[in-house]
Amino acid sequence: MLPSELDDRFSAGDRPFVLDIRPASDYTGDAIDGSHNVPVYDELRGGDETALRERLDEVPSDRDVVVVCKMGIVAKRATSVLDEEGYDAATLAGGMSGWNGYRNGTLGYKLRSFVWRLF
Repeated sequence: MLPSELDDRFSAGDRPFVLDIRPASDYTGDAIDGSHNVPVYDELRGGDETALRERLDEVPSDRDVVVVCKMGIVAKRATSVLDEEGYDAATLAGGMSGWNGYRNGTLGYKLRSFVWRLF
């Protein structure tokens, strides 16, 4: 999911569950309003899905889930786990970097967004 698509959903009053998997220290410093932190980034980055699977009770199964990490790469692994478990999940393209680039209207974001739309 592109940052602009998430923002459009927020603007329309549609609030998916935003699952931020980054370490707590990163989340505390900068996070999407209303997001929820389940800090399993390091484990997933190392290939261990157990920490996320053990905390699925913190993720509602009756809402769309948008997974956020630093750049969107590790969030893809979390999204796969959620999909396997029956959740309707998507990865935020570009992670917090993409979100912040979108919110700040940076040239880097605009270029990445163009490329994301091609694929």
